[in-house]
Amino acid sequence: MIDLHQRSAGVLLHLTSLPGPHGIGDFGPGAYQFVDWLATAGQHLWQWLPINPIGPGDSPYQSVSAFAGSPLMVALEPLIAAGWLLQPALPDGGFDSDRVDFTRVVPWRLAQLRRAARGFFARADAAEQAAFAHWCAAQASWLDDYTLFMALEEAHSGAAWWHWQPELRDRVPAALAAARSEHAEAIRFWQFVQWCFDNQACALKAYANQRQVSLMGDLPIFIAHHSADCWARPDLYYLDENFQPTVVAGCPPDAMAPTGQRWGNPLYRWERMAAENYAWWTARLKRALHQADVFRIDHFRGFAGYYEIPASCPTAEEGEWVAGPGKALFDAIGAELGELPIVAEDLGLITTDVIELRDGCGFPGMKILQFGFASDAGDEFLPHNYVRHCVAYTGTHDNDTVRGWWHKASARERAYAGSYLATSETDVHWAMIRACWNSVANIAVCQFQDVLGLDGGHRMNIPGTMGGHNWSWRFRWDMVGSEPARVLGLITAASGRGPFALLGLPGAAAAAPELAAKAA
Repeated sequence: MIDLHQRSAGVLLHLTSLPGPHGIGDFGPGAYQFVDWLATAGQHLWQWLPINPIGPGDSPYQSVSAFAGSPLMVALEPLIAAGWLLQPALPDGGFDSDRVDFTRVVPWRLAQLRRAARGFFARADAAEQAAFAHWCAAQASWLDDYTLFMALEEAHSGAAWWHWQPELRDRVPAALAAARSEHAEAIRFWQFVQWCFDNQACALKAYANQRQVSLMGDLPIFIAHHSADCWARPDLYYLDENFQPTVVAGCPPDAMAPTGQRWGNPLYRWERMAAENYAWWTARLKRALHQADVFRIDHFRGFAGYYEIPASCPTAEEGEWVAGPGKALFDAIGAELGELPIVAEDLGLITTDVIELRDGCGFPGMKILQFGFASDAGDEFLPHNYVRHCVAYTGTHDNDTVRGWWHKASARERAYAGSYLATSETDVHWAMIRACWNSVANIAVCQFQDVLGLDGGHRMNIPGTMGGHNWSWRFRWDMVGSEPARVLGLITAASGRGPFALLGLPGAAAAAPELAAKAA
């Protein structure tokens, strides 16, 4: 597993952006090929976005479950190889290789998974059936509620859980037992999907680790209102007698958003979670570490203090800051799970209490190089001001690509960046990568789009917007070639973040064995 205190480097690329024939990137052959590419380029980290089921706007940050995996990421090739699914026929015209067309991909992929489930339950041998049953029993603490939730959502034509029949909405035990019996087949389907997801995720993790590549997951701080988590434990959230939030999450007004950001997530009743020694959070992080080696927590500042907006307010203008659980939460989790390999997303309005919590927990924060050129040499996002215990990024999934940033930056920012990085538009992506890699930051990460030198048309997400091309970007292997891995490998080796032998210098492997071993 990657050591967050040692120099290393990696690439940010969501699984859905991988190439593949079935409309969206998944745990199939493309994922293994990308691990091999990372190893060739001397990288030791592959960072993902959340791998939970997508929600409104196709966002991975608004999921129906904090524990379940996305059905869209279940690769079909292993199901075909197991004999549970026949080679599926693609829709007329196939799928777009450059973008995920969710309106076409989602129903088609679910139809294939349903066929595979029927094949499994009809033809799986005794050992496979036993492995499935054992896994379902081991994961019952979250799986039982999630699978029933999905079956009931389908039975109610997608209606939100607070609109279900009162006895199901209120989780009356007899009604739940009757529903489990009535929807047994649908429940078994969703169990099968999650079993496949878990097996494939763990297989990819093992393959990556064997090649000295660690996986970094992403954990959103809040859960969605329409989710199995909220339905299963409504008492852990600020909800009224009709199960509607009384207060919701968001961010206060600023220069970029004059009325603030109203995310709408229900807020946790932290005192009730504390009374249970934060058991829900411990289970959630344990699940995350089952599928990844390290993970980034989104909106980390919310654990120190979060912005609470009255649900009746249509904007975020009337909110107030409320104290979060602080270090007690992470102490309780650490007591159960040991040292926590967490990267704190500490961007935005960061106050002293957030810094104290981050440093008190020993978590590295994040530095975004694209943010560094708006002021002067004292800017905290410029590499000469970094501290060792941080993760340096050229940009994240919420930023433009480097070349996209360059085109949209002010003339002053471009002039400053050009002078600081000794670069021009032609190779600004390599200059930014080199600056992050040469910094003192222990970990350096860039978007795969920046390794390929792609423009803003390949951006993954524009925060605060819905629809458009958000979350849909994919690459093709014919866009890559051999040069990006070679150049990234040279930069990685020269900066002490990868095997020094990648430089290809005479006697390099023999001259610096200690450096090479440390970097590996």
